[in-house]
Amino acid sequence: MKSVYIAEKPSVAQEFAKALKLDCKREDGYLEAPDAIVTWCYGHLITMSYPDAYDPELKRWRFDTLPFLPDEWRYEVIPSASKQFNIVKRLLNRDDVERIYVCTDSGREGEYIYRLVDQEAKVPATKDKRRVWIDSQTEEEILKGIKNAKPLSEYDNMSDSAYLRAKEDYLMGINFSRALTLKYGFPMRDFLKRDKNVVVAVGRVMTCVLGMIVRREREIRNFIKVPFFKVNAIASLAGKDFDMEWRAVEGSMYFNTPYLYGDKGNGFKERATAEELVARLKKVDPLVSTIVKIDKKTEKKNPPMLYNLAELQNDCSRFFKIRPDETLNIVQNLYEKKLVTYPRTDARVLSTAVAKEIYKNLRGLSSYPPVGVYAKYVVDKEGYKNIHKSRYVNDKQITDHYAIIPTGQGLSQLSRVSELEAKVYELIARRFVSIFYPAAEYKKYSIESEIDGEHFFSTTKVLAKDGYLKVANHSFGRKKKEEAKEGDESEEESLDEALLKAISSLKKGDKLSFKDIVIKEGESSPPKPYNSGSIILAMENAGKLIEDEELRSQIKGSGIGTSATRAEIIKKLSNNGYISINGKTQVLAPTLLGEMIYDVVDHSIKSMLNPELTASWEKGLSMVADGAVTSDEYMKKLEDYVGKLTNNVKGLNNKNQMLYLFNQVSPYYKSKKGR
Repeated sequence: MKSVYIAEKPSVAQEFAKALKLDCKREDGYLEAPDAIVTWCYGHLITMSYPDAYDPELKRWRFDTLPFLPDEWRYEVIPSASKQFNIVKRLLNRDDVERIYVCTDSGREGEYIYRLVDQEAKVPATKDKRRVWIDSQTEEEILKGIKNAKPLSEYDNMSDSAYLRAKEDYLMGINFSRALTLKYGFPMRDFLKRDKNVVVAVGRVMTCVLGMIVRREREIRNFIKVPFFKVNAIASLAGKDFDMEWRAVEGSMYFNTPYLYGDKGNGFKERATAEELVARLKKVDPLVSTIVKIDKKTEKKNPPMLYNLAELQNDCSRFFKIRPDETLNIVQNLYEKKLVTYPRTDARVLSTAVAKEIYKNLRGLSSYPPVGVYAKYVVDKEGYKNIHKSRYVNDKQITDHYAIIPTGQGLSQLSRVSELEAKVYELIARRFVSIFYPAAEYKKYSIESEIDGEHFFSTTKVLAKDGYLKVANHSFGRKKKEEAKEGDESEEESLDEALLKAISSLKKGDKLSFKDIVIKEGESSPPKPYNSGSIILAMENAGKLIEDEELRSQIKGSGIGTSATRAEIIKKLSNNGYISINGKTQVLAPTLLGEMIYDVVDHSIKSMLNPELTASWEKGLSMVADGAVTSDEYMKKLEDYVGKLTNNVKGLNNKNQMLYLFNQVSPYYKSKKGR
């Protein structure tokens, strides 16, 4: 009797055959050895049938056929995949096949790919079906995954959530897109002066993300800059100048007055008020302040958490100006070359089991030039031994897979990857090795001085010990200090040694001379537009957008979409013409059509734009996967929601209101002021 190993892609199937050391004969669509068969899918082989497969009359979009809520779901083989499906179907049903090892990607989507094949191929339940769950494609991991393979039935809840996710996207997409297109498609076509009807395509996650992008764009567009005026003293020590900032603390004649700008008390709304303060202080002769407080302390900055897919996509967008789907493709390729662990993960920590063997990864990286010397140091000093006690190891924070880290294997493959892939690998490797190094340490000096009842402040921070920064620092995307994102592992600006020594020797009661007191004008800044990386993080952290504390807590860790789907959502919005992506900056902006779609949804199915709802659906799917909610319970809620909102759209009569809103948005694009 034989075992069948079915992978998601041919390249992965090859790795399983190599790991098993099978003496295989190459056949059409599979590899066969005396006691085993290795075959593969090409991603999805099966898809959900469109409504006209249920009834030819449903091919035409009409209100009287909505809502469409099938009692029994239909599926069909994707035409381009029919040959491979028939090969797989025959193999799985062969009489000499006793056991089936499911080796598709270890996640919800990989589970769904096989389950659909199993369903449509009508594989008998009497076959022994085992699930192989791995985090990398190294030989060791593959063999361990096969050895520890659990009965497929243990993943039934995950399978249920995968089916429900697909049904949810299908029902919302089919019903809402048809209803909104029938209601608004012709008015939108006429407004845009197009020859063809406009299809209003909406989706559970896609429409919510469009809403985030449009709202941010409108905040920026409607933002009114407000000037403010700060008062700075130019202090002098050891023959060197440095700035000190005035603040209206208790004791100041401006404390808690309406003249102040903002809530920090460090600026004025009007220049005249700032000038009044400067004139008063300049009358002090000599222009000398008194130190009333000085703090000297050491601050520590720990290495950041390991990469999950969202964080990696954000950094790749910042450093390399590439889209999230490009990052996913790159890291997937690195995974298939055995260079990194499974990419579609939300976790930023390691498991306890992996931590026990982590020295193997480090040992492998010892021969990788960018971090080799650092990895070798950790191995030689056994700096990995207590990592299981650190914040970088937490089994409770892992659902399907741990963080993305280098395997330490297959380094010869790096000579065959692109320059960009090599850079992404280096980014992952540096982040990984850095967690075994101590925190960076900074010397921080905070000075507060007083003159004529007014207080000036200055804080100086210099790097004392680089710690993990010597590993994490890289040359990717270096920015000017004023442009750098907070939290970057960037080098500290060096400070004149004589000035630093003078500042460190100051004590309370000392005198500090001011060379001048000046006014610095600034203005409030609008929120930053989303870029392709920051939108991914916003999707992952959707709870931060939710005001309701209970709901925010409920969906914590769930977010909008999943690590496997977020990049594709951004790509789909772009392909639909709803958003534009600046190739150089990766900044996202809605198109006129995108804003029109937003307004249509906002005045018909408003909940589709809310992170609360979208994230709660994702949370519900997680609860199904955990066994806390049954498929029937979830499906009932879903059908009620889709049916109710579809019928609401059918009854709307607000076309004139939509045309009014379109006219409000259109001039912005006609004047070419939009980004």
